Amino acid sequence: MTDCIFCKIVKKDIPAKIIYEDEEFLVFNDIKPIDKVHFLIIPKTHIESLLECDETNLEMLGKMLLLGKNLAHQHGLRGFRTMINSGAEGGQEVFHIHIHVYGGSEKLAKI
Repeated sequence: MTDCIFCKIVKKDIPAKIIYEDEEFLVFNDIKPIDKVHFLIIPKTHIESLLECDETNLEMLGKMLLLGKNLAHQHGLRGFRTMINSGAEGGQEVFHIHIHVYGGSEKLAKI
């Protein structure tokens, strides 16, 4: 997909504050953070949304969640939230699957 902003970030055509990268995933800070720590985990392979996933994506999805946990701990979070918006009706704005990982504020701990 040539017009996907996340694919452009993977190709380094668009800058991002990258906090982790390996062969499968790229992790970068959200440009509109909703908490003290807020980053996105994306696979380097373009998949539009969780709605497109099936059993063949189990390993990738599991790796993304564990990566989120590990990076949250590295960023000093003792607890955190994850969010996956799926489809336009689910609030997805960028149609490349991604997991939001965020936390660090006292207000979220009280909700």
